[in-house]
Amino acid sequence: MLAFFVMCPLAIAVSEDLLFINYHIHVTNDLPSDLPPGVPSLHLHCKSKDEDLGEKVMFKHEDYTWDAKIDLFRTTLFFCYASWEGKQQYFEAFKATRDEHRCRIYHNSCLWSVREDGIYFSKDSLTWYNEYPW
Repeated sequence: MLAFFVMCPLAIAVSEDLLFINYHIHVTNDLPSDLPPGVPSLHLHCKSKDEDLGEKVMFKHEDYTWDAKIDLFRTTLFFCYASWEGKQQYFEAFKATRDEHRCRIYHNSCLWSVREDGIYFSKDSLTWYNEYPW
């Protein structure tokens, strides 16, 4: 029983640390565009169950960023709906149980790049993975 009381503060401290981290979610429009300058090519709508970030029309190379914190039960989830030239894709931009560790590597950031063949993720801005093909 004594071991429980000794170990419990350590477990709580670790959980509290994760709860105070601000994660930065970035979605960048890296789509090719033959549209005239000043005409957006990507439509993006991101939200969580509690917060609607609204629709965003994005120009080539534009970066859309917001912050998120993990809730006590690690259920934080932000998802986005992307559309471009008739293609549509839903993707989870931040999922606490998946991203709490992989997004801490590069300044607590989750990096997404919307490209011609899908939506890519990077945890370090060097290596990219196509996690959501069109």
